[in-house]
Amino acid sequence: MAVPVRSKPERVYVNVVLSVDSTGFMKPSAIKWTDGRTFDIERIRDFRPASAAGNDINGDCYTVVIKGQDRYLFFEEANPHFSGRPGRWFVEVKA
Repeated sequence: MAVPVRSKPERVYVNVVLSVDSTGFMKPSAIKWTDGRTFDIERIRDFRPASAAGNDINGDCYTVVIKGQDRYLFFEEANPHFSGRPGRWFVEVKA
């Protein structure tokens, strides 16, 4: 019997509307897709290092609520050699 092969989710990089407080905490409020669609983030349910979410990236994972459903939004920290760009945001979609 063949074992089903699970495809790795694809990272889709997105624009994020956010605020940053005096401690440096980033609070995303909306996700903007490249096709122009914008989805408001109704709530941030959880925040943790991305590695704790089973991901191999250096950054953070936000569990956010969009249209009543939990979604994962990742902040991928940039290479420290590129100080002008702190990082970028992505969501995972099934390939």
